[in-house]
Amino acid sequence: MPVDLAVLSYPLPEDIEKLKYFGDFEGALEAIQFLLSKELPLALKKRLMLECEMIQVMQRSEYPYDVAAAQALLKETFENYEEKELIILKEQGKVDWIYTQGQVYFQRRFLENLLKTQPEYQKRVHFNTEEKAQQRKKQLLSENIQRMKKQGKRTAQIHLKTSIKVKKECEKVGERVLVHLPIPKECQQMTEIQILKTIPEAILIAPEQSEQRTVAFETTLEPDQLFSVEYSYKNSLRYVELSPDSVLSVQPDFELNEQAPHILFTPYLKAILQEIIGQEQNPVLKAWKIYEFVTTNVHYSFMREYFTLPNISEYAAVNLKGDCGVQAILFITLCRMAGIPAKWQSGLYVTPDYTGCHDWAQFYIAPYGWVFADLSFGGSAYKAGDIERWHYYFGNLDCFRMIANSEIQSEFYPPKRWRRADPIDNQKGEFEYLDHGLVYAELEMKQELVSLEFLEESH
Repeated sequence: MPVDLAVLSYPLPEDIEKLKYFGDFEGALEAIQFLLSKELPLALKKRLMLECEMIQVMQRSEYPYDVAAAQALLKETFENYEEKELIILKEQGKVDWIYTQGQVYFQRRFLENLLKTQPEYQKRVHFNTEEKAQQRKKQLLSENIQRMKKQGKRTAQIHLKTSIKVKKECEKVGERVLVHLPIPKECQQMTEIQILKTIPEAILIAPEQSEQRTVAFETTLEPDQLFSVEYSYKNSLRYVELSPDSVLSVQPDFELNEQAPHILFTPYLKAILQEIIGQEQNPVLKAWKIYEFVTTNVHYSFMREYFTLPNISEYAAVNLKGDCGVQAILFITLCRMAGIPAKWQSGLYVTPDYTGCHDWAQFYIAPYGWVFADLSFGGSAYKAGDIERWHYYFGNLDCFRMIANSEIQSEFYPPKRWRRADPIDNQKGEFEYLDHGLVYAELEMKQELVSLEFLEESH
């Protein structure tokens, strides 16, 4: 059944919010059920029903570590660790936490977040491979920038395999399942898309123009069954330098709308935007000021499931933190508010060292057309003092991408029966039984690079 995420922009009753933020999830669910037994406006009823699902996601998987477990994990990971450090990290907002029954619990990726975002902790790991991996990534991206500027374009031929399976403890052998895996979609930089193999045989491959393109499987689940798809495509990009002096006097008026609950022109965002752009009228300079604000003020942080965030763009602007998708949605929202068309792209970041989920944005400037902004890559470059790479990701991308999504909150084809693990985007896949859908903590997903070749550099 389709989920109307727009109702997340409706307020919750005060008593429900008190119980939720104290961490009395059972009390909050009981209070919601009591209210649902009464005559309510339909809008409030929908909001309360969706809140029940959000609370259940929070309970099931998002915050597993109490203080003692978090301390043990940190001691095991870092040299010369002292317990007071966790208190400081919490006070500085460098680890995500909530109350559960009045006790502090930490988010499931809090350690991974420290390793990715805090250089001083990266250096203290007992067996440190993270720093070397980050150095290889920087070298790869810097080399790409030099080649793009020299050649003016770059084309990669990429072959990928992705898969999904249910964890053993959630396996229901013999039951019918509907499974979706993301696959490349038609977009300005990807061509010659081929679906090479599916295991088992897919029931449907969505059209290339789908906003969130998938391959779908429907079958009776077998023991340890793996669902997989292999595909190939060409990813071609041209280098662009945006000049404020070259913009046309007339700019387009598409992709400027609000989209509840995450792209809303709230009073707070209006105030922020006024601080950012002031009286600036040139669309390139307005877009740059927004990019500059996000990449220098919104610090990278892994997030809990997007479904549990009522308004992603405002969350980013208030908390000044967020991952690649949170930063991209804030950029898109502020651009639209400033009269600059902006939209979403996401899928995978693909290199020989690493393949995983990634999100970024597009914005439109006449006469250039659609160009790119990768906020998290730009922000990491700025933080590292690499000003050339920071500027590059305002207008440009690298070729290490697979694009599966061009919009947020779009329906699959064929549609799912139950709410998705991620109803906003799709990069990992989705899995459901006839009577309920599964969350990511109940699934195992994998993305594997088979081959990557830059065509104009292969001779």
